[in-house]
Formats: sequence, C-alpha cells, structure tokens
Amino acid sequence: MTDPHLPAVISERRQLINLAYRLLGSLAEAEDVVQETYARWYALSERQRREVAAPGAWLTTVASRICLDVLGSARARRERYVGEWIPEPVPGGPEWLDGPVDPADRVTLDESISMAFLVVLDSMTPAERVAFVLHDVFRYSFAEVADIVGRTPAACRQLASSARRRIDTSRGPSSAERAEVVRDFKQAWETRNIEALIGLLDPQATATADGGGLALAFRDPINGGEQIAHAWMEIAARGPAVKLLERTVNGQPGLVAQLDGTIISVYAFDIADGRVTRIWVIRNPEKLRPWTAD
Repeated sequence: MTDPHLPAVISERRQLINLAYRLLGSLAEAEDVVQETYARWYALSERQRREVAAPGAWLTTVASRICLDVLGSARARRERYVGEWIPEPVPGGPEWLDGPVDPADRVTLDESISMAFLVVLDSMTPAERVAFVLHDVFRYSFAEVADIVGRTPAACRQLASSARRRIDTSRGPSSAERAEVVRDFKQAWETRNIEALIGLLDPQATATADGGGLALAFRDPINGGEQIAHAWMEIAARGPAVKLLERTVNGQPGLVAQLDGTIISVYAFDIADGRVTRIWVIRNPEKLRPWTAD
C-alpha cells in the first residue's frame, strides 16, 4: 500500500538536514541522522503512520532526539580525535532551504551556519545546543522543545538563555567587506607579502587547523597575527604549488586550496574591524567530501 504521507515526508528532508547539520556540525553525520529518522518512520506500521497527525513534527522530534544522543557521545569521540576538531565546512550558503524565507529568518539562518557560530555551538552542552537551535534558529516554541528534549519548558528556556549568552549578537561586517579582506589576504599570501599579511591580521588573531590525522596540519592553534603571518609564509614556501580560489564557505567569503584539480584545504575566516580575527583550516579529507564536486 502506498504511504499517503510520502510527499509530506520526503519534502521534510532538506529541513531535517538543515537542522541536523546545525546541531552536529557535520554534514555526513547529519545525513546519517536523517537516514535513521526515515528508517524509524518506515519501521512504524501503516496504522501507526496514519495516526501521526503531523509527520513533519514527528520527523523533527525523532531527528532532534537522535542528534541529542549523537552529541552525548561526541565528547568521547573527540578525545580520540587527532588534533583540533573543527565543524565540517559546507560549500555556499543556506541555499538548500526549500521555499520562500522571511528576510528576518534569512539573517538568522545565514548566520547560523557560519563557522564562528558553529564553533560556539560546539562549546555548549548537548541540551543547550538543541534547545537554542530549535528555539532561536528554527523558531520552535519552548513547549515543543520540551517535548523533544524531555525537559520542562522552563528548563528549556533556561538552556536556551544560557546558550544565548555565549553568542555574539553584534552585527559583523557585510559580506562585501568580508570578501574584500579575504581577497586582500589571498593576494598577500600568493605574493608572499608578509607586511601586508600582518596588516590584515588582528594582533590577537588565532588560526586553528583540522587534519584529523589524515592530512598534514599544524597540531596546536597559532596565536598572534605576526606568528600566523610567518606560518603562512612557511606554508607558501614549503608546500606544493596550490591554486587559491575564492569560495563561499558556510555562507561567508572564504578560500579553498586546489592541487591538481582537487581541493585539499578549506579556509574559513572571522573578521572584525577590517581584520582577520580567526582562521579555520580544514584539511581532513573526510570533511572535504562536499567539496569534491566543486
């Protein structure tokens, strides 16, 4: 018998991917969560599926609970991870969103996939992260969040409030301003102009790399604009000749390094007052799979 909910169920896939990616910081894990969510839907009997009044809400609840379990086990997995762990970068912005989006929501959704945002989310407890993302990003009520995470609405409100205090709500530079700084950074790096590079880096800047033990990367974060500039000069001098390309990384201007037609590194930036404050370098090939078709 054909599932009468099939069109509604299938149409929820992008929304579920969007949610799971923000909760986990990994597109690969998000896809696994969505696959498991659909497996649980089709494990229901036909009668049970007919009794579900809102399949989309059911799928969101199940996916969120699976994410909560995954986040709970993430700490142990991170302890075994080689070097620093950075969220998996995604090409472009949130253009996978279905349907028209209210401009006010678009701002929130755009910002909620930036690398800076995801890194802060990763510092939260699993319950804080789920409560905050569901309520502040996807606009679920605290009553709905409570049903998903198994806590009272008041407790969920407290969790989201605690998470919100860690988020920088100040307006950052425009995309055009970010692109200009990244473009200047690329040119200074390509021409090995260390003075220009130092000028583009905040004196308190930090650079973090993620090779996952599968690609060569500096193990510890590099602190200080001058130190980062010198490290980038060493990369340019010692490494093979790569082609640097301007790309949108997690909804913001970034760079990718291409070697023999293959993307081997993705660079995400945080920028304030016309200078780079954070650089995230993702070199783990398992995290670069979404970029292979770039």
